[in-house]
Amino acid sequence: MEEKKRVGAGLGVILEKDGKILLGMRHPDPDKADSAFRSAGEWCLPGGKLDFGETLEECAAREVLEETGIVIKNPEVISMHNCKNEHAHFLTAGVIAQEWEGEAEVMEPDEIIKWEWFDIKDLPYPRYFPSFLVIENYLKEKFYIKDQG
Repeated sequence: MEEKKRVGAGLGVILEKDGKILLGMRHPDPDKADSAFRSAGEWCLPGGKLDFGETLEECAAREVLEETGIVIKNPEVISMHNCKNEHAHFLTAGVIAQEWEGEAEVMEPDEIIKWEWFDIKDLPYPRYFPSFLVIENYLKEKFYIKDQG
């Protein structure tokens, strides 16, 4: 009997300062990029998968710390997305953290090879689509835009 596929849960975290947001470049090897969507070599927000028993805010704080070394304060859920492609299907929360301590460092070089700040009105390509849905909703001040992915 074929195993039934399940929907996962994850999030992307916007860290914004002076009109710029932090993005990471996923490893170019899809087996190292740690993406259920099989996305590699794309720019993404810090974030990841929700652990059992964890709140979205706890997940945001854990993932940002694990990936960047930055300690975020008072994360706020700002959007939800139904993200899917031929490889995976995730309910993705968008989170923003406007207060934090530390500077972005590459903490998991096998997954993210660099972190950079980009002007929110001039973001790089190629783009990890779940992260850019979070950014799109943030810019449009929308919580949910139907049928994304």
